[in-house]
Amino acid sequence: MSPLRVVIVEDDERFRAAFVAAVRDADDLCLAGEAGDLPEGLVLLGSTQPDVLLVDLGLPGGSGIELIRYAQAHLPDCDVMVVTVFGDEPHVMASLAAGATGYLLKDTDPVDLAAQVRQLRAGGSPISPVIARQLLLRLTPSPTAAQAAGAAEVQLSCQETEVLKLAAKGFSFEEIARMMGVSRHTVMTYVKRCYRKLQVHSKTEAIYEARQLGLVRD
Repeated sequence: MSPLRVVIVEDDERFRAAFVAAVRDADDLCLAGEAGDLPEGLVLLGSTQPDVLLVDLGLPGGSGIELIRYAQAHLPDCDVMVVTVFGDEPHVMASLAAGATGYLLKDTDPVDLAAQVRQLRAGGSPISPVIARQLLLRLTPSPTAAQAAGAAEVQLSCQETEVLKLAAKGFSFEEIARMMGVSRHTVMTYVKRCYRKLQVHSKTEAIYEARQLGLVRD
């Protein structure tokens, strides 16, 4: 197989030299060109048509996101990996929306760059762990928000909530009645209301659902 043709667009000379060295040291990679700003990068992409673009975001003359968009529109076979210091959500999401499929922060060891390029080209999405965690948190609903939304739909009275809290601590209904100063019949009325509101059929299910909704905590 022919070596993968890689274009590097990076304005920091130290980082660009490290990236260039990583590509040249790999037998299956070939440096198609390097540029230090956005205009040079656009010309380079048009003239070389690489397999992989490694691009920084903060470039003289504009944003690296413009290069990502250019590659997406004109080089459909080119995979794009961002290598940058910007780890905030707006930069990450804008890059991915533009067409990048990899996102590495510059604390990534340059020695691993060749392996990341291979993974990218093989269909993977190399992403720095801190960025991956950020994306997961963004896609995962906040437990607190979810609990608040669920709890808002289930309106338990103070007495009903108290019964569930005491039941969750292991007290029997007879003990709960004595502790609350009411009859067992009254406690069972509260219990039946809880079952109906939580749409369950047993004490165990009621306690579980109440915990899931944040109505009862251990």
